[in-house]
Amino acid sequence: MAAAFLFVLGTGVLSLALYALGMTFFLGVVLPYAAVLVFAVGCIRRIVCWAASPVPFPIALTGGQQKSLPWIRQAEFEAPSSGLHIAGRLFLDIVLFRPLLRNSRAETLDTPEGMRLVYWPSRWLWLFAILFHYALLVILIRHLRFFIEPVPACIRALEFFDTLMRIGSPAAFLSGPIVVAALFLLLLRRLYDPKLRYISLAGDYFPLFLLLAVALSGIFLRYWGRTDIASVKALTMGLVTFSPAVPAGIGAAFYLHTTFVAALLICFPFSKLMHAAGVLLSPTRNTAANSREFRHTNPWNGPTRYRTYAEYEDEFRGAMAEAGLPLEKEPGPAGAE
Repeated sequence: MAAAFLFVLGTGVLSLALYALGMTFFLGVVLPYAAVLVFAVGCIRRIVCWAASPVPFPIALTGGQQKSLPWIRQAEFEAPSSGLHIAGRLFLDIVLFRPLLRNSRAETLDTPEGMRLVYWPSRWLWLFAILFHYALLVILIRHLRFFIEPVPACIRALEFFDTLMRIGSPAAFLSGPIVVAALFLLLLRRLYDPKLRYISLAGDYFPLFLLLAVALSGIFLRYWGRTDIASVKALTMGLVTFSPAVPAGIGAAFYLHTTFVAALLICFPFSKLMHAAGVLLSPTRNTAANSREFRHTNPWNGPTRYRTYAEYEDEFRGAMAEAGLPLEKEPGPAGAE
């Protein structure tokens, strides 16, 4: 955990040092282009590798009754047997985060009958995760206003609902504090649970710290690290139109935020954050549980020659006769063919 925190802290210190050295063109143009390039190439490479991986057998996770006899009701989304059922299962898993509701925790309870092992659903984990992901989605959509001109009405409407409470000036977005709170709760969960803390590696803490750095630096930039929004808009539109230029009036807080975002984009394809694309390509979720309906064979196996029983008996007739085993054809006289 300490290594992940120090790496994120070092990234911020390096960004401020480069700004102090006047390397704003590198921070505002070179680094964003490089981060987007690494992100795109890395994601495409991993998706192509996953898609090219052969899956000769159905290995779908099942949580209900598979398609069987006509009078036995099938659990369509727990053991999908058709493309429509698979699409429904993916929709529920991706949009409603259904698998997290089954991330059960086990506890031993002392009852009058003795010690019992009890399983509980992790509803708090589901709540933190769904709040984080949807609040992050709102933030990503809101940021499109810096890359589109004119700004579409749908993005303006989303901004209006995100600042519905109209607290402070500038108006406070609800999505920012929700993301920070959800990330802190997910981090505390990993630190509080002894079993989870024991199996956690630096790669588990690093995305949490980096996402927290992105969110906190963005909140600081909006409310305290005042910068010229018109200059930021000019910079981002220059990046989109491939005519980059670094205007004056952009402070260190903006470059600190963009450095954390660039680090997140660079690390995304090589970290566990790549599950965002991997969930669609997971054979445990996108394959049909139809092993009772169809016979699946391994396409890598070459043609196999099977011997008939008559051929088997012809080869071992003498040994079978000595062992007293029944024969369909008795052996001939000694020395006969």
